[in-house]
Parts: sequence; structure tokens; C-alpha cells
Amino acid sequence: MEANTRSTGRLPAAFLTPGSSSFMDFLSDHSPDMLPGKRSLPPLQGAIEAPHGTTIVAVTFPGGVVLAGDRRATMGNMIAQRDIEKVFPADEYSAVGIAGTAGLAVEMVKLFQLELEHFEKVEGAQLSLEGKANRLSTMIRSNLAMAMQGLAVVPLFAGYDVDREKGRIFSYDVTGGRSEESGYASTGSGSIFARGAMKKLYHEELTEQEATTLVIQALYDAADDDSATGGPDVARRIYPIVTVITDDGFRRIGDEESAEIARSILERRLQQPDGPRAALL
Repeated sequence: MEANTRSTGRLPAAFLTPGSSSFMDFLSDHSPDMLPGKRSLPPLQGAIEAPHGTTIVAVTFPGGVVLAGDRRATMGNMIAQRDIEKVFPADEYSAVGIAGTAGLAVEMVKLFQLELEHFEKVEGAQLSLEGKANRLSTMIRSNLAMAMQGLAVVPLFAGYDVDREKGRIFSYDVTGGRSEESGYASTGSGSIFARGAMKKLYHEELTEQEATTLVIQALYDAADDDSATGGPDVARRIYPIVTVITDDGFRRIGDEESAEIARSILERRLQQPDGPRAALL
């Protein structure tokens, strides 16, 4: 079929056959071996060593949501990469932050991006934010076999709901179970420390600037107690990736702005190493 396609310049019949608006369903029908969960794995012989990414945090504020991640990837007790990208736009109004096996997670994000783009082209409209969260849940569930061998992917999904006119956050477990979070959420090895930091500083009337500062504060606290999480690295000029999603769409905070916030936090930590405290009522 490949030779015939090259000679005629026509697309294979699979691309011209009516079917589902799901790109995953299309691959399942015509090239199932390209799906991450369909690949054959070698016999299990102990834990598989692969780079893992941590930590992801998200915070809502009136008018949108902030999704951020540190830059460190680890492999066992080693730092595999200091400047890994962990937060990606899914489409115009949503984004995914990845924790877990880095290679599989990035591949899943790319497939998720194609899934949303394919649906929009076929249906002529975007999926609802709830629908996007459900599609991601299905992808995570399809990776369960690999997760059982230690190659888990546990993302955090956030976006602006144009119907409800607010930011929303969805968290997942390795089986694809989905939960909507209220206000703030975190995932990854440093999530428990990041969540504690956000819990003491979060309030419903945060400004966008306060929300971006809060997520970097949370990542700083996570890095302070979790060796797999990387804090702001002033010497190498490596700072957390911070993204904002509002009714204007997805926007990544520039490196200069992120660096400025990180430096201000570091300066304040010299005076107060444990960070700001929640206001007393």
C-alpha cells in the first residue's frame, strides 16, 4: 500500500473512511501498535529505571487558572535532567502538567494534543473542558499495563471553562480515575509539601499575580523537603515553568518574569526560611 500511495499521491483508504471523531479510536482501528498502551513489554525483571518528572501544581483564581511545574527529572537517586519541560498546552484553553515516567508522559501529551485537534477538525467545535478531562482519563487508563511495571503517568489537567467562565483543575490516578479539585491541587513526589504550602496561602480572591507567586512558593517548599523536586536555580538560570489560562487563552509566563518572582521569593526566604504564613483571623 505504501508504494501505491507514493506513486499515486493519494492518501491510504484509512484516512478517507468515515469513523469516530476520536484520534485514539482511529489509531486503534488502523495502527494499534502506535498506541503507548498497546506495545509489548519485556518480562518484568525488577524495577525499570527511567527518568521521572515531578512536581506539578495548579491554582485557580477569579478569571482563570495557573498551572506550573519544576524543572527536575530524576532516575533513582540521580538527577537525570535539570531543565525538563513538564507543562504543555493541550489546546487554546487547557494545559497538562506531567508527573511520572517522563518519556511516556510526553508521548501521552502529544497524543492528547492530536486527539483534541482531530476532534475539532472533524466536529467543527471544541470539546467541553469536561470532555477533554474525560479523554485524558481514557488515555491514562490505557497505560495501566505499563503503570503496573513502574512506568506510571499521573498528569494534572487544568483549563478555562468557557461555558462556566472559570478555571478548573482535574487530577488523576494511575487507573485513569478522575477528580475535580477545588481551588488548588498538586501531583508528583513533592505534591504533599506543595499542597501544604498552597493550603496555608490560598484564598478565593487571589489575583493572577498572587496566584503565580503562590505556585512558585509551593514549588520552593516542595523542593525544600523533596529531593526529586528542583527549586529555582539562580546559578544556572533555571526557573519553574508557569502558565496562565484565562478567557484570552493559554499563556506561558516569560522566563524573565518567572525569574523575577523566584528571586523575590528567595530574598524573602533569607529573612523567613519557612516562607510566609497564613493570615491570622
